[in-house]
Amino acid sequence: MTFLHQHPEKNGKERLYHSMPQSENFVAVAELLKLLGDPTRLQLFWILCHTEECVVNLAAVLNVSSPAVSHHIRFLKECELLESRKEGKEVYYKAAPTETAKLLHITIEKIMKTACPIVQEQSCSPRQADETIAQMHTYLLANLDKRISVDTLSRKFLMNPTTLKSKFKAAYGHSIATHIKRHRMEKAARLLLETDMPVGEISTSVGYASGSKFSSAFSESYGLLPLEYRKKYAQK
Repeated sequence: MTFLHQHPEKNGKERLYHSMPQSENFVAVAELLKLLGDPTRLQLFWILCHTEECVVNLAAVLNVSSPAVSHHIRFLKECELLESRKEGKEVYYKAAPTETAKLLHITIEKIMKTACPIVQEQSCSPRQADETIAQMHTYLLANLDKRISVDTLSRKFLMNPTTLKSKFKAAYGHSIATHIKRHRMEKAARLLLETDMPVGEISTSVGYASGSKFSSAFSESYGLLPLEYRKKYAQK
């Protein structure tokens, strides 16, 4: 190696330059850093350095669409920064246990001067999960007039659908649909006996857009059609 400018410390520099990695190594690192140049992708990677999560919940936390999250995950997996596992229909992702992923994690936090939270095996403790299910139950009872899907609950309470349904059933003994239907019918029965509301209005107030479907559901629960129930028990 011939230097155009000669300096006293040339020998030390020669050792440095001779030991310098090949240019293609710098290209590889540059490509990796470019990959994390997207703020959303960087945030997603940071989250998955601390916990395991599914696409639906990641989309809710990051306030982006599920396809967008899947797009970012694909790039991160291609660079071997993430790993995944499947449980039923759900796929969970977390940072890969590679030296590169660990170093990137440390670098990100040092640059942002962020303290790494305590890493737990699960995203929340059993107690926190129970509290979330209780909050979800309260929310559902306060909105019996609305049809709320499991996916909507999953996004709102940041719990993947499979876990959500399993924990709800463990807490209340029935599926969400069965449990909420019972509460809808109980509310309908009270309104039939305690108010003069028309059946159609009661139907809407407990989440049924179709009067015939409401009457059928009510009959299944109480063995009488709504007006028959009101006539039989309203005076008692």
